[in-house]
Amino acid sequence: MTTLSTPSLMKSAPSSIRIFVTGGTFDKEYDEISGKLFFKDTHIREMLKLGRCHLAVDVRTLMMIDSMEMTDADRKLILEQVNSAKEDAIVITHGTDTMELTARILGPVIRTKTVILTGAMIPYKFGSSDGLFNLGSALAFAQALPYGVYVAMNGKIFEWSNVTKDRRTGTFKEIHAHEPHIENAP
Repeated sequence: MTTLSTPSLMKSAPSSIRIFVTGGTFDKEYDEISGKLFFKDTHIREMLKLGRCHLAVDVRTLMMIDSMEMTDADRKLILEQVNSAKEDAIVITHGTDTMELTARILGPVIRTKTVILTGAMIPYKFGSSDGLFNLGSALAFAQALPYGVYVAMNGKIFEWSNVTKDRRTGTFKEIHAHEPHIENAP
């Protein structure tokens, strides 16, 4: 797990959190007739209710797409929306396949907000999704971490510049693991 660097600009607890929805597995549904996944509407409000969330949140849907279909223009829109948001705590629901790419667009630019990207490996509507846990974790991290851009998946937090999706295991990991320094005994 990432050892976070020294906090640059510490913030006070946010009065509200902005959630930007971009689609991804979080919001996919299954068409039993065609056998295909599709987007209808976001499930975020339902997830917040199920999780008994008592935070002040403002949910805005920016797009409903698979992250493999996300373009540079889509990422530019996300960046513009993050920059113009009045909140300094932001959660972005995003498809896991290109989440790290979006984080790398936001990371070098965002300095006075805490932005947490999160997603799910299994659609929320499937009932066995990791999405509810990831959303709750992202909301907690958005309140506690210093300004910067992070990826939150499966209870872990990663800095934007040191995260990748391991496609063999379906998990996120650090690109450069921090190994403990062990001195040889004489």
